[in-house]
Amino acid sequence: MKRSSLLLLLAALVLTAVAQNKPYITKVYDFMPAPGQFINELPIVDDPISKDSVLKLAENSICGYEINGVIKVSRSMICLGSFGGYVVFGFDHPVVNVKDEYDLQIFGNAMQSNSRPSLLGGSSESGIVMVSRDVNGNGIPDDPWYELAGSEYNHPKTQKHFTITYYKPDDSQFGPLSMNQYHDQYIRWTCNSVDSLQEGYIRKNSFHSHSYWPLWADGETLTFEGTKLRGNAQNFSATADDWHQYFFDWGYVDNRPDEGYGYKSNATNINAAELNKGFKIEWAVDDDGNPVNLKKIDFVKVYSAMLQDCGWLGETSTEVAGAIDLHPDAVAAPEPGDVNGDGSVTSADVTVLYNYLLSNDNSALVNPDVNGDGSITSADVTVVYNILLGN
Repeated sequence: MKRSSLLLLLAALVLTAVAQNKPYITKVYDFMPAPGQFINELPIVDDPISKDSVLKLAENSICGYEINGVIKVSRSMICLGSFGGYVVFGFDHPVVNVKDEYDLQIFGNAMQSNSRPSLLGGSSESGIVMVSRDVNGNGIPDDPWYELAGSEYNHPKTQKHFTITYYKPDDSQFGPLSMNQYHDQYIRWTCNSVDSLQEGYIRKNSFHSHSYWPLWADGETLTFEGTKLRGNAQNFSATADDWHQYFFDWGYVDNRPDEGYGYKSNATNINAAELNKGFKIEWAVDDDGNPVNLKKIDFVKVYSAMLQDCGWLGETSTEVAGAIDLHPDAVAAPEPGDVNGDGSVTSADVTVLYNYLLSNDNSALVNPDVNGDGSITSADVTVVYNILLGN
């Protein structure tokens, strides 16, 4: 085979491999909503079923697909319920942190008010995004999580380490309701709030007569912990429910209308500059609020970040309607110590360095000069060992 033909074949293989990176969600790892009026409706769960079955329903709702070459972000959406309810998902590849660019777009169903177009808001039920690296390489999201700090992260009314517990109701005690009636004491909750009530109820309304408790949840309580955002709702009527939920500036799911990849959520009456622009991995912070330098991430978690009741609208609950990696073909810079270029630092990196030192065979080396001294020596092996030991 001619050299030029071989190069063309190799290039085609590379392009084929790149094309296999799907930009949309391909797997849901966990889904546990808090109680709410759309729980067991988005997705539909009629009877107690297994957790695995629910995860498949969630995947069918928010995983993307392609039809005739056109990317679709999802088939439907899922509801996360009141504060703390969450979903964990991922792509078929790591999402790379591209400097100064938005890395992810996560879709909700936020809407700009038609009746008050001059006020930025309408339906806005913000969820917080967290990201994680598969540090231990086991393919499951059991590694440290980092919050993507949005515009409200340092607001004085934002409460970190907010904890809430919901108590399972006896649904047989809560019968049918007439129009515009409520069961005001339906699902009880207690919390560690520092600026409002420490107990209350998720109300049941006449529009949703089913159980608001996730039917696949084990036990008599559900407890969630996270960052709680301040309330964003205002009732414009003294005699009726006329609610308006204001948008936060940036950095939250289901906070502002979205557009792109065929998805559009009532964005026709809002300036394009006011849409949700996406999420940057570089916003990641640790539990103490310190920036975290993540070159790429493997898992994404979205959870409802508000504890708020809006009359006939019910509890504020984040909806997720799919997500997109905005640059699925990006390649992360090699990690220090990742000698063989497989994306992680393991004992295999030590092995290929040893093999090089013994045989001078550099065919498996991608980033061998770990200490940056211009040569490949036993000192590089020592550095990799220290990285593996966490030093």
